[in-house]
Amino acid sequence: TIFDRFKAVPTYVIDYPVASSREACKTLRSFVDAGCCEIGAHLHPWVNPPTGGPIDSFHSYPGNLPPEEERAKLDALTKRIEDEFRARPGIYKAGRYGVGRATEGILLELGYKIDVSLVPHSDFSSDGGPNFGGIPAHPFVTKGGVVALPLTVTFVGHLAGMGATLYPYLTARLSHRLHAPGVAARTGLLERLRLSPEGHAASDMCRETRAALARGERFFMLTYHSSSLLPGASPYVRTTADREKFLERIERYLRFFVAECGGRMISVSDAAALLLAAVRERETARTDRAFVTAGTESRQRRQGW
Repeated sequence: TIFDRFKAVPTYVIDYPVASSREACKTLRSFVDAGCCEIGAHLHPWVNPPTGGPIDSFHSYPGNLPPEEERAKLDALTKRIEDEFRARPGIYKAGRYGVGRATEGILLELGYKIDVSLVPHSDFSSDGGPNFGGIPAHPFVTKGGVVALPLTVTFVGHLAGMGATLYPYLTARLSHRLHAPGVAARTGLLERLRLSPEGHAASDMCRETRAALARGERFFMLTYHSSSLLPGASPYVRTTADREKFLERIERYLRFFVAECGGRMISVSDAAALLLAAVRERETARTDRAFVTAGTESRQRRQGW
């Protein structure tokens, strides 16, 4: 209801148990048929066939699986979603944000065009996951042609401009024990904010967006887990009253984004299409400039310059 009010088209990335639930798929199909959402794939290896192999923290990141196993599991999930929704998914989000070296090739092979797994300024390597410290915070197209739409993560505070350099030191083991990230945030020096109602107040999300806009960012992705809407299923929403507050945070942020920022809602697929169009336009302009330069150089040579 909130999304409809703001003309937002969410993407629901679903894992194998959800794609195998008749009740869940019936509800989601009603949204798809009404043009109210998009469906993507969300690979959680431990509940996704083919079964077998270790079940532990390291292998809960899909990108840590042997490439043939990662491919087999995503292929099974892709076919399951295609059977239920009569369309092959083109949007992928790795469970636990767990992309790996083989992931892009697997996505291309299975027909995925968009990856929404990346979390800028975040390092999950202490748990065996990926380190996203060096990736851009803005959308980009990979060399293979996959459109990467990262989660929105922004540094705020007096030292925000140095956030990418300083934050890894603040979150190092010793610094973390000394509560350095909390001290830096409370003193207004440096804070890392993710655009999510999970663990963030509406005011935090608004601060994050203002800071990102000031730095020239123009793409924002708000994310949360569906389990956060079920009281008791996550630490963010323990009661029905918590859920009302959670929904209120989403609504307050969307109102701020539209009314104060002049933002507009756009689906993940449409965002990817705009980015690809911009990339093609830049490539065309670059080719035209090269042609003009080459032509000018040729004329200069004929004239003896």
